[in-house]
Amino acid sequence: MTTKERINKSLDEVNSTVKTYATGSFFKKFLAFSGPAYMVSVGYMDPGNWATDIAGGSQFGYQLLWILLMSNLMALLLQTLSARLGLVTGLDLAQASRQYYKPWINISLFVYAQIAIIACDLAEVLGFAIGLKLLTGVDLIYGVVISVFDTFLILLLQRYGIRKLEAFILALVIIIGCSFFVEIFLAKPAIMEVAKGFIPTSLNNQALLIATGIIGATVMPHNLYLHSALVQTRKVEKTSAHIKTALKFNFIDSSIALNLAFFVNAGILILSASAFHQNGLNNVGEITDAHQLLNQILGTQLAPILFAVALIASGQSSTITGTLAGQIIMEGYLDLKMKPWLRRLLTRSLAIIPAVITLVYFGENKLTALLIGSQIVLSMQLGFAVIPLIHFVSNKKMMGEYVIKNWVKIAAWASALIILTLNIKLVLVHVNYWMNADGGWTNMLVKILIIPTIAFSFFLLLYVIIKPIIDKKKLA
Repeated sequence: MTTKERINKSLDEVNSTVKTYATGSFFKKFLAFSGPAYMVSVGYMDPGNWATDIAGGSQFGYQLLWILLMSNLMALLLQTLSARLGLVTGLDLAQASRQYYKPWINISLFVYAQIAIIACDLAEVLGFAIGLKLLTGVDLIYGVVISVFDTFLILLLQRYGIRKLEAFILALVIIIGCSFFVEIFLAKPAIMEVAKGFIPTSLNNQALLIATGIIGATVMPHNLYLHSALVQTRKVEKTSAHIKTALKFNFIDSSIALNLAFFVNAGILILSASAFHQNGLNNVGEITDAHQLLNQILGTQLAPILFAVALIASGQSSTITGTLAGQIIMEGYLDLKMKPWLRRLLTRSLAIIPAVITLVYFGENKLTALLIGSQIVLSMQLGFAVIPLIHFVSNKKMMGEYVIKNWVKIAAWASALIILTLNIKLVLVHVNYWMNADGGWTNMLVKILIIPTIAFSFFLLLYVIIKPIIDKKKLA
């Protein structure tokens, strides 16, 4: 498929609707380009992050802070590359993949990306339901059902344009950030111990599990699709000066927004470490347990209230961006349009199913395990978004003078290698555990379903890595 055959623009209803300026004051240009990265950043502080950060802080204290920092640096690099792809080519990541890879590859990549969307949406469903229960006492099962109706909130906000949507998201981010700023002030963490947490240390199997969940919750695959589309809401003239201005201010936007997300994530982990781990509570894995203990440990009812408010704000903000990412993935990979309310209900319904099953058959005490599992699933999908992105922005024919420099390529591939290495190690650990588990049905499930899925995933990953290297064709 060539560029001429591509008719639909990414997020065409809001594409190029925000005026920008190639000249003028710094502040004027800064305001015009600010926004996309804040919408992306909420995915880095969604309820899935809470589960991994709380578990990591209570079990290992401040030890995993360096994983958070590394994840944030990788996220900043990859999101910047995603924005570059969208600004320079006018394609989002899914559209670029559709132009280059064969249809069966694109269908496979779409399925993996959709799994990531569902895993992300699952975290948002559970986060909203848990937050609502903590604040109002509503049963979790009712909270899960109520979460379906946030579809109408999203559709209402979208009618007012992208800038209003960005403002609403920013307001929710401020609520989350302020809540944790107050909670950390109340917890009074040991500053020197916090500083030591940024020094890399070796990880045992349980720490590796949490670390992979943190990476999956931080460097989220659907955000790479989302950012490459959101930057196209800015009207950028195809001149060298204006594109360079756009790249510069999108980097500034990403740096501010993602560092804010990092401080929120670090705040959750630090709060968990100082309130729980330092008081000998090393097995606080449940969000509801954390909420209850905050009042006892910090001695104020304000802490659990802020905790619940921030959790609801986190779930709602992430829901909005997840919906947009779902639209981008479906239209980009399949060239298929679906009514927003129908697509939203479909995604949310698929996310609700595992939540309801977990609540009915396993109980509330397994919800955080489900949350952490959703983040591991996200991490497992990362390679299928990261690898094509690096190939595309490294292609001179496609990017022209804006192709990334060699040192950026090295940093990007190093990030990809870290992600893939952690994921492969995690898969091997779990397959070995499942194969040695008691019960024939577990072994049968592994042999019939899990091992073939892993084998196909490995083949698909090799294909998207190797094909652009050996293929003599150039991207359109």
